[in-house]
Amino acid sequence: MAQHNRMHLLRKMKMLLPDHNCSLCPRLSHYIAEARATNPGWFNGPVHPFGDRNARLLIVGLAPGLRGANRTGRPFTGDFAGEVLYPTLVKYGLAQGVFRADPSDGLELSGARVTNAVKCVPPENKPTPEEQRQCRHFLAADIAAMPDLRAILALGRIAHDSVLTVLNERRSQWPFAHGRIHHIPGKTVVVDTYHTSRYNVNTGRLTLDMFERVIESLLPILDA
Repeated sequence: MAQHNRMHLLRKMKMLLPDHNCSLCPRLSHYIAEARATNPGWFNGPVHPFGDRNARLLIVGLAPGLRGANRTGRPFTGDFAGEVLYPTLVKYGLAQGVFRADPSDGLELSGARVTNAVKCVPPENKPTPEEQRQCRHFLAADIAAMPDLRAILALGRIAHDSVLTVLNERRSQWPFAHGRIHHIPGKTVVVDTYHTSRYNVNTGRLTLDMFERVIESLLPILDA
């Protein structure tokens, strides 16, 4: 049934990726234009997914960070969140290499693909509900592009809500909670975690042990 749903999505939409000069969200376009003027050597555009489309795990974050993925062009690369995410993926065999916060570091994802619910950097890391809605068809395409997808790891509530909307599920029926595994009938399994942001780690809301336990809970699902 899950395979049927993915194929249905593939038939309904093209395999969409945002153009580098995407203008769907005026506020975000203006913010990126300012970043291009200030830092012309940065990537400064919608950030595409990283990893193999044939992976069984899709990791969905919030949005690129200004000095992170917006600068480097690779999700979770250049800011604190990636320093938690990628070494953990390496530890559990979902990535290979050494993460050095540089797209040329040679890091490869061997069992996962990483994307964001919103593809462009938002001011103060806070996309509006309308910006989330405008970008949702790109997330739908990310999900539809993965024929072997078995689980989606949502990093934070906005990612969780965006994934559920794409899957046509009610948020109230599947509420966000760190470590919760949502076995949605006929759909891809959705697993929740707090975002690996510096704020969450520094305040103790998310510890490395907590995040590793979430990844450990995913492994049997991916191997089933």
